[in-house]
Amino acid sequence: MRPMHPLGPLAVQEHPPVFSVMSSPPAYPGIRISGCRALGAEGSNAESLDRLLPPVGAGRSPRKRTTSQCKSEPPLLRTSKRTIYTAGRPPWYNEHGTQSKEAFAIGLGGGSASGKTTVARMIIEALDVPWVVLLSMDSFYKVLTEQQQEQAAHNNFNFDHPDAFDFDLIISTLKKLKQGKSVKVPIYDFTTHSRKKDWKTLYGANVIIFEGIMAFADKTLLELLDMKIFVDTDSDIRLVRRLRRDISERGRDIEGVIKQYNKFVKPAFDQYIQPTMRLADIVVPRGSGNTVAIDLIVQHVHSQLEERELSVRAALASAHQCHPLPRTLSVLKSTPQVRGMHTIIRDKETSRDEFIFYSKRLMRLLIEHALSFLPFQDCVVQTPQGQDYAGKCYAGKQITGVSILRAGETMEPALRAVCKDVRIGTILIQTNQLTGEPELHYLRLPKDISDDHVILMDCTVSTGAAAMMAVRVLLDHDVPEDKIFLLSLLMAEMGVHSVAYAFPRVRIITTAVDKRVNDLFRIIPGIGNFGDRYFGTDAVPDGSDEEEPYTG
Repeated sequence: MRPMHPLGPLAVQEHPPVFSVMSSPPAYPGIRISGCRALGAEGSNAESLDRLLPPVGAGRSPRKRTTSQCKSEPPLLRTSKRTIYTAGRPPWYNEHGTQSKEAFAIGLGGGSASGKTTVARMIIEALDVPWVVLLSMDSFYKVLTEQQQEQAAHNNFNFDHPDAFDFDLIISTLKKLKQGKSVKVPIYDFTTHSRKKDWKTLYGANVIIFEGIMAFADKTLLELLDMKIFVDTDSDIRLVRRLRRDISERGRDIEGVIKQYNKFVKPAFDQYIQPTMRLADIVVPRGSGNTVAIDLIVQHVHSQLEERELSVRAALASAHQCHPLPRTLSVLKSTPQVRGMHTIIRDKETSRDEFIFYSKRLMRLLIEHALSFLPFQDCVVQTPQGQDYAGKCYAGKQITGVSILRAGETMEPALRAVCKDVRIGTILIQTNQLTGEPELHYLRLPKDISDDHVILMDCTVSTGAAAMMAVRVLLDHDVPEDKIFLLSLLMAEMGVHSVAYAFPRVRIITTAVDKRVNDLFRIIPGIGNFGDRYFGTDAVPDGSDEEEPYTG
């Protein structure tokens, strides 16, 4: 392969061609072929939220604690049906809690049945990076009128025209995904030519692959794409693929497919799709058969992701310290009873049974204290004696608890005991052992959580890195900042400052605040590793007092 000419674009070809760089100045100079890794997940969609929970042994003593994956261990779980990528999502925000990098968006255009989706999945598998989202333009067909439904039933509606797509919804969805937000995407039923009632949720994209026949047909949409790829496949091959797909998957007959192809598909390709090839940065002939071109694309995306890496924990350690504790912090009154329970659970000689018993007592007191900060309004009820009683009632819609695994889940029983019918969500955050940064591995949140007051639970907070990530996840799901309550049995001042500085309207509630964090980000004097002491798992050799799989 010849290098890119320094004075202008150059078609790079083998026999047959690998890919073509378009007539505009080269957008990606210096791309070269080298070995590419080939580990990754199968299609990233709404299920990309479901990461694998680290296994916890049962019935063994002592149990082994879990650790996050490192690069020497392939972060994959292979089953008979699919491959699950178990690596986590690194921070997508800075120490201020705001997004400092957008997801990298790749646009894949090309004619109908040219192999765009197959190429997209090959790129995902070869990228070997977590949290890749595949967004298909097929999900964004407009809702048809009754007349248009009748036309579609007789293969007389043009689905290959730009007007058939809801570009406003496409653009708003892609913008939110790039900003790290959670989005809802319609599910289109090609058999009935209509949107299904249920929409799917996408969240957590480091890389977005957007594919569709009109991927380059809108100027605003083009500006959102960081890399544009056109998949060029012979028209006869596309027709054969479309026949096979529409008959087997979409319930069409041969005559109807051919009629639609000749009347709408082919003319639309010539008029609207093929001209957009000039807008692409790279043209991939032969689609999924062109593995060399896919390797080149993957290498460039890797280089872009490396430039966007962040270091949050180190910034937290040096930022906004030596300040007075924030007003949003509330510490449970240190009565002799509370002080006595802290003495027991901090004592390294305390047995596991005693540790669990007194931890649960503190959790109950903490949650009762936290509920007093919820909004209440005046209400009047009638007593059995027929008398009015002027009281108070909860003024919100619903309360949801979200635990940061694994230690946070120990607080769930106490919350359930005092909040009837409370909904529970979970977030798993692990520390990357190579970078020291927190990584998001798994989350499961109740539907419509944005309407609720959310009690975010973790047992210890040292630097605040994990707590900040969890708060950021909630904000990305449109939970208002002032409706989030962070609860922890023990916090370090550094963690309090970190969360309060980034999210000044989040209420922070704890039973105690320790002043120091040592060079290894461990709370001093601390409580030890809460998860190990509670679950009876092995401690690490150096006696770490931080919860693993995540740190602070």
